[in-house]
Amino acid sequence: MKVLSVTSEMYPLAKTGGLADVCGALPGALARQGVDMRVLLPAYPGARELCGPCAGGVPLGLPLGTATLRRCEVAGGTVWLLDAPGLYDRPGGPYQDTDGRDHGDNWRRFALLAQAAARIAGEGAEGWTPDAVHGHDWQAGLVPAYLRAGGCDVPSVQTIHNIAFAGQFPAGIFGDLGLPAGYYDMEGVEFHGGVSFLKAGLHFADAITTVSPTYAEELTRPEFGHGFDGLLRARAGDFTGILNGIDTGEWDPGADPLIERRYSSRSMGRRAANRRALCTAFALDGERPLVSVISRLTHQKGIDVIFDAADDIVARGFNLIVLGAGDAELETAAHDLAMRHAGRIGVHVGYDEALAHRIQAGADALLVPSRFEPCGLTQLCALRYGALPVVAPTGGLIDSVIDATPASLDAGVATGIHLREVSARGIGAALGRLAEIMAEPNRHARMMRNAMGADVSWSSSAGRYAALYAGLVDGRRRIRESRAASAAKRG
Repeated sequence: MKVLSVTSEMYPLAKTGGLADVCGALPGALARQGVDMRVLLPAYPGARELCGPCAGGVPLGLPLGTATLRRCEVAGGTVWLLDAPGLYDRPGGPYQDTDGRDHGDNWRRFALLAQAAARIAGEGAEGWTPDAVHGHDWQAGLVPAYLRAGGCDVPSVQTIHNIAFAGQFPAGIFGDLGLPAGYYDMEGVEFHGGVSFLKAGLHFADAITTVSPTYAEELTRPEFGHGFDGLLRARAGDFTGILNGIDTGEWDPGADPLIERRYSSRSMGRRAANRRALCTAFALDGERPLVSVISRLTHQKGIDVIFDAADDIVARGFNLIVLGAGDAELETAAHDLAMRHAGRIGVHVGYDEALAHRIQAGADALLVPSRFEPCGLTQLCALRYGALPVVAPTGGLIDSVIDATPASLDAGVATGIHLREVSARGIGAALGRLAEIMAEPNRHARMMRNAMGADVSWSSSAGRYAALYAGLVDGRRRIRESRAASAAKRG
């Protein structure tokens, strides 16, 4: 089975969030399922630098411009970098310039990516032709539209990682996309008077997935669907939620070279050394229990709610460490909290992969009070490291964390705590429950062992993706055979 993955991010080559981690881990997980997945990624400067010398150099003359496919090997898998210097070789990140403004030609940059994917699907590249194409988020949303418009019968999958980002652009760009005029329609790419790349993927893809079963259900409701709920209800038979996993080789407290002391569920006493080292690094009192936040600092992630609860968190006897970057006003608020609660709250604005590992290994709990959360990855890492997740009751957070109710505690299966409400009061109440659990060492240790024993790998989910691809490819084969048989009868 050969599958082309089309994405705007892939760890370690380009990352702004969890999309990169998923697209970086999925090829290796699928290889164990017998799937040969190759990745198509824009040749951002950082990606080219990390890849080093690339092989190949397949020229592509596309409707939106000329590009070159450059092949490199990353963690044993093949990545094609789409090299179009005028579109991708520039300062800033994948979507924004150095001042945090969206690149004005993002529509062209990612339409070209989709055109390249459709060309590879139809004609192959370097002797390799995919059996299916898997596009991620709005940046790959035009792929199914180009496949349909070009008469290519390679089946496609569109995955929604976060429906809040729809790839919405003015209607005036439609004429430059090279799609049939009839595609600018409610039954096409039109969305609220403009062009939505995500809408194209949701309408034209053969199958739609999202990153957790609960988020899939939530997206069919108006309060979560961002205007796509009706379309997703109409396509319910083609829409499913498959929970993300993490790379359990990369996130392994028993072998992690980035933490102070390695440990396992059988040697949790060693874990205390990680908390002491972490508290020393942030000049915090190492005797107090430690709550952590590893997140983009945004309203969606509920960071404002955490900051509203900060005084109460400290008053309840907890220290707090915050790692992340995002909205400028929240970054400023984080610094202000650290100054006001010196010795109790530590802050690192920015992203530091090594520090994220050390926090997961040293914190007693991880706060994730997201207002909505498609899947979330930090809580999966926290489970793996025995930092009990305290999470909002939404999306993949529900699917991955077993709430410490009286019944689940008595049954010995709880792995974390669900907030009763996403508010400062809700966080305070949840931390009150956490404190009660930590006051019972045996119960606390049992929860930590449960958390560390949870299956957060890609194994099960990769199997579901492999089965989805196989079903689509088999369905398309049967259609071809039926058409051939009909043609033979007519002949």
